[in-house]
Amino acid sequence: MNEFALNEIEAQMFFQIFDKDQNEVLSLWEFRQFNQTVGTKAHEMIQLFHKLKEPATGYVDIGKTFDALTHVDSGKGKLTEDEIVTFLQTTAGDSKTIDLHTFLNMMSRIKIYTGGL
Repeated sequence: MNEFALNEIEAQMFFQIFDKDQNEVLSLWEFRQFNQTVGTKAHEMIQLFHKLKEPATGYVDIGKTFDALTHVDSGKGKLTEDEIVTFLQTTAGDSKTIDLHTFLNMMSRIKIYTGGL
């Protein structure tokens, strides 16, 4: 956890995202997916969430998150506004909220996104 500057709870969240077969063990392939997708940027993703989080709710401010995502690189480079809207809508779902776990999942998907929503 020290290598990625994560506390135990944060590490567990990333573990749940990347343990695709949910067998509670990261295979070499799953770890490589984590390392190539997030790697040393894991702590930065957590910090971005806290910067975008609305006070006392545990959820990001969707407007601030939209603005922040205009500066995030995906697998294809910068996202278009339509792509950002799609990522936010599919992540927030009917509840229209994004907590830390779903935020990290979205950011991981953005990092590997190469276009074609």
